[in-house]
Amino acid sequence: MGTDSLHESTRRNLRAASLREGHLGSLMSILTPIAGQDLKHALSNNGTMGLGYALFIRPFLAVMDSEKAHKRAILGLKLASFTAIGRMFLRLLYKPRKLESEAFGLKFSNPLGLAAGMDKKADAMQGWENLGFGFIEIGGVTQHEQQGNPKPRMFRSAKHKALINRMGFNNPGSKKMASHLSETKKPNIPVFLNVGKSKITSLEDAHLDYAKTVEVCGPYVDGFVINVSSPNTPNLRELQKDEDLARIIKSVKTHSGKKPVLVKIAPDLEDAQIKSIVNTARDLDCAGIIATNTTLSRPDNSHPMSEQGGLSGKPLSDRSTEVIRLIADHTNGDWLIIGVGGISSAEDAWEKITNGATLIQIYSSLVFSGASAIKSIVNGLEKKLKSKGLTRIQDAVGLARRV
Repeated sequence: MGTDSLHESTRRNLRAASLREGHLGSLMSILTPIAGQDLKHALSNNGTMGLGYALFIRPFLAVMDSEKAHKRAILGLKLASFTAIGRMFLRLLYKPRKLESEAFGLKFSNPLGLAAGMDKKADAMQGWENLGFGFIEIGGVTQHEQQGNPKPRMFRSAKHKALINRMGFNNPGSKKMASHLSETKKPNIPVFLNVGKSKITSLEDAHLDYAKTVEVCGPYVDGFVINVSSPNTPNLRELQKDEDLARIIKSVKTHSGKKPVLVKIAPDLEDAQIKSIVNTARDLDCAGIIATNTTLSRPDNSHPMSEQGGLSGKPLSDRSTEVIRLIADHTNGDWLIIGVGGISSAEDAWEKITNGATLIQIYSSLVFSGASAIKSIVNGLEKKLKSKGLTRIQDAVGLARRV
């Protein structure tokens, strides 16, 4: 078969794959025709973006259109990282340069992590590592298995580069998650577990729910994130109040051992409330904070902005940075912050870091830019460091506060 015919065959397969199941076909149906000159063509097309788009950007674009597409994308990454050759292939295409740092007593190959919600069941941990993330956050997980909110519950706005979800902590529950983690090879990067409250658990017993999940899943992860800020579980955000939050932290820490415990907060709080949460968490020896979760605010009332749920992506960027700076100033830069919200470029990441974030996370940019965003952000940060005459990413943390 000639090269042109092979390229046309590939295009037909990609078109067919994109039309199946929420615009995402099986990863294997995409991989099968790619060989020889076609691989060379894909690798040379816009710096590997030809093949990169076929394998990852198109799948992630479909994430918020269909949960079935989301599941297939995760399955595709899991399959791609199942063999040594597949993992090598992922590293060749996407893995960035090292930009090492240390935080929470852990070592990170780079400061960029995968935010919670993308891989709720920890199905593709090896894949995320080989794509180049410095750490990953799995979950959210609750004590009890639950189906989450009614569908549809995931929406995407290309116009705003934003996602809206009202998933409602759909997850297999702590026991099944612990069983899965015990049988799954842990990646060579830090893994944090996002912990939420079961819908059937009362607010009065919430601390027991969080603690049980940490107790059961604790042996298989490197740290814990107390999620009291999801807008999609009724009344959950009430647990950000000082007394309720303190009770949860104390219960969790009875099972966390020496592993770091962080709190994830909402961006919709008043500044005084944020400071109060910070004070409570620090007083109880939490290792740090994640700023921020999704927001209930909207840039306008167009569809799908009119849908209920938490919004992430570009419209969240400014407020997320404001909260990071607020916390860094309030703690004089002496408390570790993971910054998340609207990061889609090295410039966005640099803004979060220089305002006080030690580590950063992405989610929405995977949907709109694909896996290439990882290399672009991390390598871009390295260039930023060099342009400023710095050698370590830690030297940039809070730089804007010192000007």
